[in-house]
Amino acid sequence: MKNQHIFPGILLIGFGAYFFLQQLNITFFQQISTWPTLLIIVGIAFLGQGYSAKEHASILPGVIMTGLGLHLHLAGRIGFWPSNNIGMLILIISFGLFLRFQKTNSGLFQAFLFLILAVLLLFYDKIAGYFGILQNGMSFVWKFWPALLIVVGIYFLLKRKK
Repeated sequence: MKNQHIFPGILLIGFGAYFFLQQLNITFFQQISTWPTLLIIVGIAFLGQGYSAKEHASILPGVIMTGLGLHLHLAGRIGFWPSNNIGMLILIISFGLFLRFQKTNSGLFQAFLFLILAVLLLFYDKIAGYFGILQNGMSFVWKFWPALLIVVGIYFLLKRKK
């Protein structure tokens, strides 16, 4: 926590620009003058702290806040953008874990786990269509996948380090 001035500096600049543009009544800015924009500003401040101050723990919350803000802005406005909020949130978390792994060399397994889960959530209909015959069995499994996550989570909690 050597460089604690980066986060508040970016935050104050971002909020100042946000409220200044809001007062100018610029037509384009009125369309994006919503709370997801504030999420993006806070996320960028976290990313600035994570990369500039080398506080790599700030990368994950920065990516989550920035990504969620961008997703909320783009969902419904761009035709190809996925509307599955939970799948996108898990994909954003996976992306954040990959970026944090790039700096810390830890958390790669979790990043891939979240990526696989996000792909399953975002493309479930297409994946189920590819399996055709197994679709009934997949729908049965799909009902109970949260229980599988719970079991795997309990395994990791109870697993002893060697």
